[in-house]
Formats: sequence, C-alpha cells, structure tokens
Amino acid sequence: MKSKSLIVVLLFLSFLNLPAQNTDKKNEKLNTVFEPSWESLKQYDCPEWFRDAKFGIWAHWGPQSVAEYGDWFARSMYIQGNTTWYEGKEPTYTYHLKKYGHPSEFGYKDLIPLFTAEKWDPEALMELYYKAGARYFMSMGQHHDNFDMWNSKFQPWNAVNMGPKKDIVKDWQKAAKNNNMRFGVSMHGEFAWQFFEVTRMSDTTGTKKGIPYDGVLTKADGTGKWWEGYDPQDLYCRPHKPSKPFYELCCPDNSGDPPDSAFLTKFYNRITDLVDNYHPDLIYFDGDLPQGDYGLRFASHFYNENQKWNNGKNEAVINTKRQPADRQKAVVLDIENGQSDFLKKYPWQTDASLDGWFYMKGGWHASTKDIIEKLIDIVSKNGNLMLNITQKSDGTIQEYAVQFLKEMGQWMDINGEAIHGTRPWEVFGEGPHNTENGEQNKSVNIPFTSEDIRFTTKGNKLYAFIMAWPGKNITIKSLPTGKKLWYGEIKEIKMLGYDAPLKWSQDANGLTVQLPDKPPCNYAFVIKITGK
Repeated sequence: MKSKSLIVVLLFLSFLNLPAQNTDKKNEKLNTVFEPSWESLKQYDCPEWFRDAKFGIWAHWGPQSVAEYGDWFARSMYIQGNTTWYEGKEPTYTYHLKKYGHPSEFGYKDLIPLFTAEKWDPEALMELYYKAGARYFMSMGQHHDNFDMWNSKFQPWNAVNMGPKKDIVKDWQKAAKNNNMRFGVSMHGEFAWQFFEVTRMSDTTGTKKGIPYDGVLTKADGTGKWWEGYDPQDLYCRPHKPSKPFYELCCPDNSGDPPDSAFLTKFYNRITDLVDNYHPDLIYFDGDLPQGDYGLRFASHFYNENQKWNNGKNEAVINTKRQPADRQKAVVLDIENGQSDFLKKYPWQTDASLDGWFYMKGGWHASTKDIIEKLIDIVSKNGNLMLNITQKSDGTIQEYAVQFLKEMGQWMDINGEAIHGTRPWEVFGEGPHNTENGEQNKSVNIPFTSEDIRFTTKGNKLYAFIMAWPGKNITIKSLPTGKKLWYGEIKEIKMLGYDAPLKWSQDANGLTVQLPDKPPCNYAFVIKITGK
C-alpha cells in the first residue's frame, strides 16, 4: 500500500512540474500595495480569468450611432469639405447638412435626444454573446464625444440625464453578470479636448461662411431649448487654441493648447467614479495610460481597490496601447485592428470589429471565417480577441451580426475546448504564414493554407488548428520523431467533433495524422493530441 501511495504522490508532483503555460492555474499575489509609478505597477500579474477567457464582445455604441454614418461622426460633421474614409460615401459634413441642417443650428449635442435605445435588450444580446463563446463583455463608457454612458457624478451630459435616460453601463453589467461573463468599460474621453476643437470653427465658403458652429454656445444660450440648464462647454470642452490641421478628418497635432488642469482633474474624477461605483473587472483606454501622473494614479487606485472587492486577489485588467516591452507586465497591451507577429511573453489583446466602430448603414462586415482565423492566430500567440459588434441607436444589432454569432457558437460548440482556458505552446505555429501578420491599425486577412497550423495547450493536451482542410492526412512538422513534449509520449490523437481516435505515425518529417472523410465544421479544424 505504501509503494502505491508513493507512486501516486510522485505522479502528482511530476504533474506540478509541468511548464507554466500548460498548468491550469498559478498562485496569484494577494494584497499587493500598488503605488502610482511604473516600477510599482510591474508587480502586477494578469489574472487567470482574462487568460482563460480568450474572446470578448465590445459594444462601441452611443449618440454617434444615431447618424448611422460610421466612426468619428461627432468630429467630422463639423469639417466642411472633408473627405471620408468610407469608399463611395459622401463627406460626413455634407451628409449631416442634408439630413440634420447646419452645425451652427443643429450640432452634435442635438443628436443626443435621438439616441433612444428603445429596443435595447441587454439580456438577450448577452445570451447571444455567451453562446457565441465570449467570456467577457465591454461596454462603451465614453467615446471621444465626451458623453458618459453611466450615471456620472462629474459629467452632466450623460445617458441617465438625457438621450435614453438609462444607466447603460449598469444595465450591461447586470446582463453580463447574469450570463457568467466578466465585465469591462472602455474610456476614450481624454481625447475630447482636441476632438471637439472643430465645434468652434465655421464654414470657410458658402452662405454660412464665418458663422461659428455650436461649440461656442454657453449655458445661458440654452434658455427655452431642450438642453436648458446644461452647459455645452461641459460637452465640447472650454474654448482654447486649437491644434492644426484641425480641418482634417482626424488626428490633429499638438500645436494647440494642451488640456488644462480642470479638464484633466475632471477626467480622472470621472473614471475613478466609474471604478468606485461599478467595480468593473476591466478598464480599456484608447491610448496609453491617460495624461501622465493622472493615469498612474488611476492604475494604482484600480488595482488596490479591486483587491478589496476580491478578497485580496487582484482581478483587475487595464488595456492600453503601444506600450514598450518593459511595461507590458504592468498593464495588458492592446493592439487595435492588428495582431502580434510573434508569441508574446505577457498576455495581450487585439480589439477589432465585425462591422466598423460605429454602425454604418450599408457598410461592410467581416466573415465568420475571417474572425475565427483571427481569433486562433491571436490565441496561439498568448492573446485575446475583443470583437466590436455595432448597434443602431435603438439598441438592436444587424441580422448579419446575429448570423455571425450563431455560426461562431456552432464552431465553439465543437472547438471551444481548444480556445477557452488554454495556454500557448513553445511555438505558436508553423506554415507559410507564420510571421508578419499585422501591427497596430494594420489588420490583414491572411490567406491561410492547409500547411498553416496554430497551437494551444491545456493540461496534457496539445491542440493543433489546421487552418484549411488538407484532404486525407496532415503532417505536423513541429512534431518529428524524438520531439519531447511536456507530458511525455503521445497516447491518443482525435479530431474535435469526432469520437473515434485517428491513426497516426511519426518520423523525421513530423507527425502524420490520417483525417476523417469529411471535416466536422466549416472552418479551422482541431486535432487534439493527448499525452499519457
């Protein structure tokens, strides 16, 4: 009996010595005190829930959805003669002029009452998202339009006071919790200072030449108007020297006045108010940690407070952009509309969209195949995919989005075990498309072939994603004879979606597996290699 017990103990101890990426969980630091400095924030470890989740859904939604004319509408509607980044569409200013009137008379603020959300059903949407395989959800907190989507103490222009007159963040959060999903909020308002400089400009030609747009209005001008009692400068920011070139569609330079202390303090108070009152798991910033010391103060506050909500465990995640390698442990790197070229040491995230950032009537949308392949490539490199699905101002999503979610769910029902809760292998993949997959704001749809394979691991299993159906068999070159795996010898090989084991052989060229007569699903097929 003693010898049998010793064998059991030795086997258990040998399992504990598996490589870190193949163990289920790791010990997490408890009650760490974070100071507002990068050095202190490097004590942070990304929580296991985020690493397990792999796939999230984002609702990039707000008053800009009213126009049904895509992203950055709140800025570009004020730029006379601007171009548009939507092929075949007229300039945003022209579109706004025809549909709503001149921006001196009908400005962005006047779209807010039209943002009604009257058909919005967060519970039904969240159920769809969960069934599609999403394990966390991101609500828009505030876009560059400076409009808060929660019951904000520091911004009167918010969704409870006007527009839908609902606490959008709270209702999304409740639905996420009811569907066993982690919850995040995205913050973009730090850019409002420059974003809305154009609201105080005027036409350079035509009958309205020289007449200022509505960004010059004050609280006193609201007497008798729908916005009586509200100050437009709380929305558009106070007048200041603008950056140049302010007539371009986007991306002003830094030649104007920098944000003043009142703006910075208000932004800090808003994001801290949200964290303290809503206790999100994740906060996303559309850039670096915002505004220098303010951002570091916020990060340390969020990490410290999150531990209080979670019995000493830090379950918080902060997404930021373009972080150098030495800071990618302190916060979770986000790559907008791009992918990593290599397997990253620390967890990271791609944010991308099924159909643009804000809803565009008659716009494009990605295919289910493209999204699945993007997800696999990202997960194999230690990343997560957060996918935006746009909504109309009434709160509904498009039929093509519903169809995508159903197809995604069908694929996840078969292959989800190779996505959720996995960790990367020693290499992310093999094949002709194993490098140069994209970078920040340069996402590409890779023409994967049957030679392209991506890997994930879980326990004593190595999963190999075949990106295109190869026919009767597949040879995995990364697994030749003599290749040692963390779990020892191969016990069994199956394909997810089939019960019967597959025949296989191994030689110097790799592991060759005989495949079923037909694929079990429409895209990206998974071979499960189980160890003894």
